[in-house]
Parts: sequence; C-alpha cells; structure tokens
Amino acid sequence: MNRELLEAQLAELPLYQYAFIRTRDLCFSERIRWICEHECPMYNQTWACPPAVGSVEECRVRCLEFDEALLIATITEVGDIANIDETLATRAPHEEITRQVAELLRAQGAEVMALSTEACAECARCAWPSGPCLRPERMFPCVESHGIVVTDLAERTGIDFYAEGNLVTWFSLLFFR
Repeated sequence: MNRELLEAQLAELPLYQYAFIRTRDLCFSERIRWICEHECPMYNQTWACPPAVGSVEECRVRCLEFDEALLIATITEVGDIANIDETLATRAPHEEITRQVAELLRAQGAEVMALSTEACAECARCAWPSGPCLRPERMFPCVESHGIVVTDLAERTGIDFYAEGNLVTWFSLLFFR
C-alpha cells in the first residue's frame, strides 16, 4: 500500500478529517448493540443492521481479520440540527465519499470491508429477512451495528465529532488489507 499516494488522493476529497488505525485498538461494546435493539427503528429491518450483521462477537472477529482501518469523517451544515429528516438527507453525499475511498483502496490492490452510517438506504425496501441483499456491493453496514464505539475511536484519533451549531459529522470505517 502506497500510503503517500493514498493520502494525496484523500486530500482531494471533501473529507473533514481522517485517521489510520490498528484494528486491535477498536473498542467493541454490547451496550452499543443494546441501543440498536431498543432505540433504533431500523433494528431487524435491513441487512446493514442487527441482527442481520451477526452478533457483536461475530462482528468483532470479522473486523479483527484486518490489521488496519481508515476512519473518515465528513461534515455538513443543516438549517436545524434537531430536524432529523434534514440531517438524514445529508447522509448520501457521505456514503458516496465512502465509496470513493473504498475504490482508492481497491485500486491499490487492497481487500476492503466498509462500515458507514446508520442503515442502508440503497433499496426502497430491504429484502431482509426473506431474501439476500439485492445490492451487496453498495451496502455498507452501520459502524455502530458492529458494536464499535465511534465516539471513543474519534476521540482517541483526534477527530473532532462535537461541532458547534448546526453541523453534522458523519463517520465511516474502512478496513483494508
């Protein structure tokens, strides 16, 4: 992997911040999964969310098959941070940037597993649980669905995640080898 080339390419994208991490430094928590199950309306609704992604332990094992990952963050401004519909509408550009970063890694011969924001929104109705994912090449499971504590990771890597005003910070975690 030519990290210098990759960083030059990342500099051309509208990323807020990014950090390379060792996967052994990830913090996995059953509590994050509990929040998915009890507070998220997407729980048991898509292939990108629990229980479809497997247990936290299964997710941990899958993530730790990779030695390195790249945490990326984008930031966008909304009129009203309390308006969840307006906030969620800003997710698609972040997902596209995640796709671009995954392709940059693949162009260098890396195998990539990307986790991103919330539930997948690729299909009008997810095939879960009656059929296979219809667009697995475009579906990014949620970082939190894997039990990963994103705020802890951002804090430890120096990525700002609490912004003043009406700024939304989106995260993706791209595992590569």
